[in-house]
Formats: sequence, structure tokens, C-alpha cells
Amino acid sequence: MDAYNNAFGGTHSTPKRRILFVVTQSEFGGAQQFIFQFIKQLEKDAYDIAVAVGADGDGSLIVALTEIGIPIFKLSALKRNISPISDLLAIGQIKKLIREFKPDTLFLGSSKAGFIGALAAKFTSYHLPVTNKLDNESLGQLMENGKWKMRPRVVYRIGGWTFNDPWPAWKKLLWQFLEKISAPWKDIIIVNNAPDLAQAQEMGIKPRQNIVLVHNGLDPYKINFLPRDGARAQLGLTRFKKIVGTIANFYPAKGLEYLVESVTKVNREDVVWCIIGDGADRPALEKLIRDKDLTEKVLLIGRKESAVEYLNAFDLFVLPSVKEGFPWAVLEAMAAKLPVIATRVGAVPEIIEDEVSGYIVEPRNSNQIAERIMTLLDNSSRSQEMGIQAHQRVLFAFNIDATIHQIEKLL
Repeated sequence: MDAYNNAFGGTHSTPKRRILFVVTQSEFGGAQQFIFQFIKQLEKDAYDIAVAVGADGDGSLIVALTEIGIPIFKLSALKRNISPISDLLAIGQIKKLIREFKPDTLFLGSSKAGFIGALAAKFTSYHLPVTNKLDNESLGQLMENGKWKMRPRVVYRIGGWTFNDPWPAWKKLLWQFLEKISAPWKDIIIVNNAPDLAQAQEMGIKPRQNIVLVHNGLDPYKINFLPRDGARAQLGLTRFKKIVGTIANFYPAKGLEYLVESVTKVNREDVVWCIIGDGADRPALEKLIRDKDLTEKVLLIGRKESAVEYLNAFDLFVLPSVKEGFPWAVLEAMAAKLPVIATRVGAVPEIIEDEVSGYIVEPRNSNQIAERIMTLLDNSSRSQEMGIQAHQRVLFAFNIDATIHQIEKLL
């Protein structure tokens, strides 16, 4: 706790609200993107904030948070995959952190962190002097030996139920069970798309207080989009005339194989496909590209810091996912005025007005992806108009200020 004590003095005498965020991985996925954007928008004079990050990932979230002065705690035992020994150790690490940091709110930002963090909070309390001026009535305060006995308010934000991932049946059932039994350990559950809300209600996933829908939001004018020529130069793509692009972590849920398969169905010599990102599925994706003899047509760029800044390198954006919550990449591509093709998963039908601000296709359907790619490549005026409509939709329907306001009320 030295980093936090040095920054804030290690006491709870300040009137600021303390929030401890916990997320499983340190690479920029949806949960990490939300936490980073949310923290950047919070009024710094009103909150003391720290973030606990699990052991897996490339550390890009840690770098980004450190640059804006947020204390980071690394949870060496918290890992993405289920491991009984590591998971028990992770519970202990989070319990210790709660007792020392004394958060008013424990904000859990991914499936594994949601279960482990809520279980840790269920069996952890801390003490505050009775002279403390904060209104802690909602936190279940109790008098014990002249001090308030406190437990943090537990807020869990899920960016897409993990039991909807393309897992084996046993793993889906396990995560359904874990989400259902852990829901009563949480005060608030936040989902970011209507299907996930309906699914939770149908399955009986009920937190202590409420489950609420809050869409993601962003401010397009705060994104430093590189100009087209500059973005292409930095990616080494200046020799190509037309680029179909996407940004994704290489996980099964992203459905990247269907994007690769679409290449064989688009008969255009002047087009290449570019994927920015990386992950565990890279070897399988590389093999698929080699097997289909597409090494000159599908370019795997790797991870890029601030990948969103390179979106103008693309002529159109494709999200081929088989599962999503509320995909940041779609919102960012729309903010960059790109025509977007995305699969009918998660919040995509809530984000895109089909055939107005983008095209929606069915998941696992490379034929539909290819058809829409051809439509946009063959009609530049249609592509431009769709990009403008996409930008306007982000501005008016998915404003970051509205997102921040809704979630602050829950804190």
C-alpha cells in the first residue's frame, strides 16, 4: 500500500469518495477500456481512486493509468483462467487490499474479477473512527468498539456475460452458476446492452439492489485520429488502394476467422484486409491465412498503442464477432466516420441503425460480410454518407457525459 499511502496519506479523513476498481487482465479489452475512460472523466476533487489489476495481459492498461497518475496494485494471483489455488490466493489479496485501502465502493470490471472480488468483499470489513464525516449509512455501518464497521458497496459492471462466449457447454453452465450465486453478494450490476439485461432477468441473476442498463459513450472530438496518409504510413500500408480493417484481441469471441473467410469471396485485386491486435488465437489465425493462401491479402499488424488513432487508415471497418457486450471498436469506428459492418451480437443492434449508420450481418456468416464489403467498395457516395450518419449517431445517442452521469449516481 505504499504507493497509495504516499499519494493520499493512508487515512479516510478526506471527504472524497474512495473507489477501488478491480479488473482481471492488464491488456485493453472492453472492461479495461471502460475503466480507463471512466476514470479519466471523473472529477478528481471528488474521488480517491486506485485500480487493482490481475496478472494476465500485456500491461497496456497499467501504463495508461500510470500516465494519468492513478495508483496501481498488481494482483499476482488473479488470472483469467479458473485455478482453485490461484483463485483462493487472489481472494486473500483482494481482502487485504480492501482492509488497507478502505474503499467506499468496490467496482468490479470483468467476469473473473466480479466473482472473486465479490466473494472477497462478502467476508471483509474495515473500521473507521466515529468522527468520520462521510454518510456511510448505505454501506451497512455498525458500531464496534467505538468505530464504524464498514463494508464497501459492491458495483459489478459486465461488458457481456462470459457464458455467452463460444465455450464448451460445461464451461457455459459453470459461469451461469457462478454469476447466479454471486449476484446477491453485489449491490448493483451494470450491463451495457439490452439482451444481457433481459437474459439476467430471465435467469434470475439478482443483486442486492438493482441491475441496470448503461450504454457506453465517448466524445469523438477527444480522440486523436491520425490523418489518412499519416495513419497508413505509420502502419506501412501506403502502397494499398483500399483497406478493409478491424481492431480486435485475438480471442474466439471475436470471430476473426469469418473475416478471413470473407476475403475469398470478394473478387477485388485492389483490396487488402488489415487486423490490428494480437492474442492467444494468433497461431490458429496465421495457419488459416496460410492454408487459404492469403498471406498477401490479410495483414496482421500486431498490437498498437492507442490503436483507435489509426482508424483513418481504413476505408471501412468490420466487426465479425460471435459474442459482444457493447463493442468499443464499433463506437470508435463510427466516431471516425467510417462505414461499419458488424454482426448482430450484444449491443450492436442498439448502436447501429441498419442500412443507415452501418450494416448489420448475422454472426458466423462470411457470405454476408463479403456482400456488404462489396456494396461499400462499389459505392463511394454510399460509404461516405453512412460514415457521416455513424458519426452523428455517436454524438447524439452515445455521449460520454450521459454514461458518466448514470454510473456516478450508482456510486
